[in-house]
Amino acid sequence: MSLIRPIAAAAIISAASMTASAVNPIDTAWYADPEAVIYGNRYFIYPTCSDVYEKQTRLDCFSSPDLVNWTRHESIIDTARVKWAEKCMWAPSAISKDGKYYLFFSANDVHQGEIGGIGVAVASAPEGPYKDLLGRPLINDIINGAQPIDQFVFRDDDGTYYMYYGGWGHCNVVRLSDDFKSLVPFADGDTFKEITPEKYVEGPFMFRRGDKYYFMWSEGGWTGPDYKVAYAIASSPLGPFIRRGTILQSNPDIGTGAGHHSIIHVPGTEEYYIVYHRHPLGATDGNHRVICIDTLSFDSNGLILPIKMTVTGPPSRPL
Repeated sequence: MSLIRPIAAAAIISAASMTASAVNPIDTAWYADPEAVIYGNRYFIYPTCSDVYEKQTRLDCFSSPDLVNWTRHESIIDTARVKWAEKCMWAPSAISKDGKYYLFFSANDVHQGEIGGIGVAVASAPEGPYKDLLGRPLINDIINGAQPIDQFVFRDDDGTYYMYYGGWGHCNVVRLSDDFKSLVPFADGDTFKEITPEKYVEGPFMFRRGDKYYFMWSEGGWTGPDYKVAYAIASSPLGPFIRRGTILQSNPDIGTGAGHHSIIHVPGTEEYYIVYHRHPLGATDGNHRVICIDTLSFDSNGLILPIKMTVTGPPSRPL
């Protein structure tokens, strides 16, 4: 029996519905690896459905007008619509371009010589349905020791699209073509650049604040209490990325194994939120992960302050 409890598509499921206070987790169903974005006047979260590998055959998403009341949209894409994918649909990355909405995802827990890796899907609405863009993986091979999973797509201010990805303790960066159908070599001719920082395991994320590039990743083992988030700051999207420290980790009073996150920045403000998964207290199955949201802040030097995990989450924040 699936560990994900089915409900009607687009049903309102927030425990804090119609209130001004959020609740962590945003839903009690098992989800992980949340990618959060803003489309128009709504927040969207695209997570992994946390289950045994063979049952990870679809992706859902959540939407909210205010960070408090969340709507679940089920099966926005699944293995039936991605012919080369069989299982392990993981860690989508979402971005919009030219009126279309794109999901980059990984599938099949691929090893060298197998079919799988990072794919691309497209839709005409943020909640889908999404269809396979290429009919094959965009990245299938193991390059620089990095399993092609946990991709994050970043658009720099000059319009260049970079994708950071990698498991097995290695991280690569590549450039994407404008139609997201291929990779573009860097000026030196390289297509894949390894940028692995100290203690990196998986779950890369990048954002820019002013002229600083904040590169973030997860460390430790995803099933255990040592899972956490660390970060670096660089003057270039290619690094070098020197580890600054840990900013999110277990709190024995709230939750354990906090990691594989993304960041929401409210445009035109200095408001930032971190969206991540953690194990509820008392969880005994490593797959038991839930999505939470908390505030992210900086000190006067632009360093990220340690995240204070909560059970309430941030207050209502309409766009």
